Parts: sequence; C-alpha cells; structure tokens
Amino acid sequence: MYIYSLIKIRMIPLNGEQICRVDAKGRFMLPVVFKNQLADLLQEGFIMKQSIHNPCLELYPKSTWNELYRKIMSKLNRFKKEDRSFIRTYSAGTKVIEIDSAGRILIPHDLARFAGITGDIVVAAMMDCMEVWDKTRYDSEIIETQDMMPELAEKLLGNINLNE
Repeated sequence: MYIYSLIKIRMIPLNGEQICRVDAKGRFMLPVVFKNQLADLLQEGFIMKQSIHNPCLELYPKSTWNELYRKIMSKLNRFKKEDRSFIRTYSAGTKVIEIDSAGRILIPHDLARFAGITGDIVVAAMMDCMEVWDKTRYDSEIIETQDMMPELAEKLLGNINLNE
C-alpha cells in the first residue's frame, strides 16, 4: 500500500534490538534501551497491533499511533469499500497496552498467536515503533533478507545524497 508515501509522520528515532523472555502469563520487560529512548512517553502507554507486512507485532507509543492514525484517516474515506477494507484490516487486533508497575508489557493471547510467539522474542526498533517477533521467526527473516540487502540498499538508497 502506498499510504506511507502520502503522509509525513514525525519520527521518534528509535534504535536497538533486544532479545526478551516472555513469562508464563505472556509478559515481557520493556528493554532498558527502549525505556530510555521513550522516557517521556512511557506513562501514556502503547498501542499494539498486527503487522500487515510480517508475522510480527507493532508496538507504538500512543501519541505516535494517534498521529499516524489521524493522518491515515485524513487520506481515506470510510464510505469507500476499498478504504473501509483497508481500515478494518489495518486496525485488526489493535490493543491498548499499559506497562505494569514492574515495567512489563502483556502480549494479548490473540496477538501472540498471530505472531507465533511461543518463547523468546526480539523487540526491534522500526523507526517510529518497535516490532515484537518470535525469536525464531525474526532470525529466519533476517537471514532471508540479508542476501537481498546489497540490491535493496542500492535500489532504495542509491540516489540519496547523505551529505545534505
């Protein structure tokens, strides 16, 4: 879908990748690297949703999600069937997530099932949000994509002047 090219989103410069353990109740500790980067936003909570591109979850600070959603909705008309279908699918499984007093995040059962989360997870920065992957699936995705990286870098970044 071309929607991201139609809108400009204020990016939170998230960086990092961490392996986390999921406890028996489906909770994980938000890694310190992300707590530090999101310190001003932790109290507002998060939105967790299914990714439309991969079998993983996306975790957005609420304010980032609200801004993104508002911009997407300003480009779509819910009275058009195609737009309505996109909105429904894009929003599928969206959950409001709070960090508990111990700094843990609960992965709802339906979202864990969607992402195939069965053990350890990887929480990886993805520009303005974090992706939450089953570790085995994440490792497979990285291995699969690594061979394509030289061509992708040239295609996507080859015409960008990084000195500007």
